[in-house]
Amino acid sequence: MTVLAGKRILLVVSGGIAAYKTLELIRRLRERAASVRCVLTAGGAQFVTPLSLAALSEQKVHSELFSLIEESEMGHIRLSREADLVVVAPASADLLAKMAHGRADDLASTVLLATDKSILVAPAMNVRMWEHAATQANLKTLAERGVRVVGPNEGDMACGEYGMGRMAEADQILAAIEGFFAVDARLSGRRALVTSGPTYEAIDPVRYLANRSSGRQGHAVAQALARLGAETTLVTGPSHLADPAGIEVVHIESAAEMLNACREALPVDVAVCAAAVSDWRVAEVSAQKLKKNGGAPPSLDLVTNPDILASLAGAGNARPRLVIGFAAETENVIEHARSKLEAKGCDWILANDVSPGTGTFGGAENTIHLIDGSGASAWARMTKEAVAEKLAERIADHLETPAGSGGE
Repeated sequence: MTVLAGKRILLVVSGGIAAYKTLELIRRLRERAASVRCVLTAGGAQFVTPLSLAALSEQKVHSELFSLIEESEMGHIRLSREADLVVVAPASADLLAKMAHGRADDLASTVLLATDKSILVAPAMNVRMWEHAATQANLKTLAERGVRVVGPNEGDMACGEYGMGRMAEADQILAAIEGFFAVDARLSGRRALVTSGPTYEAIDPVRYLANRSSGRQGHAVAQALARLGAETTLVTGPSHLADPAGIEVVHIESAAEMLNACREALPVDVAVCAAAVSDWRVAEVSAQKLKKNGGAPPSLDLVTNPDILASLAGAGNARPRLVIGFAAETENVIEHARSKLEAKGCDWILANDVSPGTGTFGGAENTIHLIDGSGASAWARMTKEAVAEKLAERIADHLETPAGSGGE
């Protein structure tokens, strides 16, 4: 038996080339003894057929709002409420907009407006559509209403462009669904702090120093800790990711702002520093845009940024019981991580290889080596969401051990 056994999933399939991934998702859900009913939009039917969805789900596929037969057998109100969870995959920009603004002009949008069940969406769209202010505003509105979001991922798109907007893979969506149904509140009553994303260090009003971090791993850790019941604060640098539902999110830009936000979040039981904080900033930010001086580049006077991980680990009486850092390395991964563990004074380091070609920075997967005082353990390559779930479980195990008892 699995956590999904007997669970009723209503799957809304909207338009987009990513609709083909829903076939694998249905198969995986059925393998875990979940029942799946499908609502297929007109756009979605351009990419997958009702027959394919029906064959895999072993259920009739619903698509017409005004069908007397369907209304007599299962009206859209019943359809919207006879489920334990509603999953929208792919969730197109158009359908997300309808959800945010309460439109109901087809069966899918009517079901989503009428449901009183929790909703999980897996966005999929062109990178420009994903980055558009309207889409981000819609996602923020939905997050505030408790709608959960999984993905999207960054990568090549069917339109030929590259960027954020690829729908999460079937295993990522499956993990999010299983996480929703998992009943584990071991961190209830605990407080957690997570940092995420890059920091932007201003050079002048239009330029800044930054890095390629997407924030995906940090956001996933915050969500995983919250799912286990922790009261979680996420301090995040600029990111294209939607704010996780049910989590206090503090948006910052610079390393100094991140450190201040972390200090204000104390006291906490656990701090996970997953952000890729810029090591340096310019000593003096120019009030005006720097100009070319005869074609010569300007000379930047760089100074070291505050060390957030070391600051939290050395916070005295306010120190979290467990302080965890990440070490993004391109060579000698474990050796450099061990050195960082000692230098920062933290309890654990999660080391990952971010060399070109690994796809870790900005990607959907991660390969982790966890280093603590007793040694190092290698984790198999897995999605960042799976890394977050495994880390959260380990954190819960650790905090269940009384302080000073000699446990890990």
